[in-house]
Amino acid sequence: MSNLLIRGGTVVNADRSFRADVLTQNGKIAAVGESLQAPAGATVVDAGGQYVMPGGIDPHTHMQLPFMGTVTMDDFFTGTAAGLAGGNTTIIDFVIPNPKQPLMEAYQTWRGWAEKAAGDYSFHVAVTWWDESVHRDMGTLVHSEGVNSFKHFMAYKNAIMCDDETLVNSFKRCLELGAMPTVHAENGELVFLLQREVAAMGIKGPEGHPLSRPPMVEGEAANRAIAIADVLNVPIYVVHVSCVEAAESIARARARGQRVYGEVLAGHLVIDDSVYRHPDFATAAAHVMSPPFRPKGNQEFLWRGLQAGNLHTTATDHCTFCAAQKAAGKDDFAKIPNGCGGVEERLAVIWDEGVNTGRLTPSEFVAITSANTAKLFNIYPQKGSVSVGADADLVVWDPAGTKTLSAKTQHSKGDFNIFEGRTVRGIPSHTVSQGEPVFVQGDLRAVQGKGRYLKRPAFGPNFAAAKLRAETLAPTAVKR
Repeated sequence: MSNLLIRGGTVVNADRSFRADVLTQNGKIAAVGESLQAPAGATVVDAGGQYVMPGGIDPHTHMQLPFMGTVTMDDFFTGTAAGLAGGNTTIIDFVIPNPKQPLMEAYQTWRGWAEKAAGDYSFHVAVTWWDESVHRDMGTLVHSEGVNSFKHFMAYKNAIMCDDETLVNSFKRCLELGAMPTVHAENGELVFLLQREVAAMGIKGPEGHPLSRPPMVEGEAANRAIAIADVLNVPIYVVHVSCVEAAESIARARARGQRVYGEVLAGHLVIDDSVYRHPDFATAAAHVMSPPFRPKGNQEFLWRGLQAGNLHTTATDHCTFCAAQKAAGKDDFAKIPNGCGGVEERLAVIWDEGVNTGRLTPSEFVAITSANTAKLFNIYPQKGSVSVGADADLVVWDPAGTKTLSAKTQHSKGDFNIFEGRTVRGIPSHTVSQGEPVFVQGDLRAVQGKGRYLKRPAFGPNFAAAKLRAETLAPTAVKR
């Protein structure tokens, strides 16, 4: 690995910003300070007038995902390469076992697929069913494989949906292991019912998708998951919060002192549900994802949640399907493969709509795009921090640079861009991964297989203390 000196920029961390040079050696940050000297043979990047920030961490992607009868367009190479082009240096993807499939078997399959990744990666593992083998495999994943989070789909009935019994068993096991349970909060029973009722009204196009998944369907599931976590005294992370109802559930729980964390997608912050009424089927279908895009009033509430600290991370749910794949639902919106892209655009969209509007400071931007994710999933300050000893995953950010986002210029293999035509101000000029420049002034230099699997240690004292406290405070059984 070569040495790299980023000179003359303003370093931005989640806690402060300051003028400093950054020197990287052997894939790590070796020095942060003023007037650093470049070692012989070092690459020098002039960051004058620019910010030097931790590389973005997207905690919610789906590369090479088999879903709804097809497989996403982006695999782990093309998806992570697109991320590098946008300043995103790490992803946390999802292992999703089929019903009754052993967790370890699915995990090994995903690990094999991910060997081609260009950037660093880690995994959440979904719990889609329950028996003693799942209980055992969760322990192996935590102790041997560095998995410290487990995903629970409360939607997708007759496929990967968890019932309450599975939620309770898995949440309890997470507490024992020091792992974070995460939830996709939508009431799958209501979605299943509403899909049939909407179709019975003769609504078969993409406009039926949001009608079958109204905000309260998400709000109810978020409330239920949070209540289960509260009873079991385990922290919980709610993915892709899209509406007032779910965000309020999180805010109320946090006001009571419960450890609840919320994730927001870049798309939900700037796109509203009018896209489903577009006269062109391909365009409307390209926006079908779950939860769906919401009426515009929800956007400002999500921004306020990020500002207030009740919502903590930003992601994309990057899950690309092309027009031909989406056409599987031409006559039935419930058969349109769910998913949109965005791993390349996330940072620029959030900077433009967040920092440029005054909603966020640059340090708050770093918090919600990298540092908070690193802290919540126990890889901080290795990731999410410009500090000595951290991984040399960096983005040099040009606040004056502009770009018009488009499917024609994106690096993702998807054929649609949900941010199509949006001109953003604030873009990466350089992305550095493991101390190597991998994106330089528009030139993508991603290398297949260069990404590393990240083990994330289990959480320790807080979880143990919570479990002990729950046992200590439990009422003594009354003998009769």
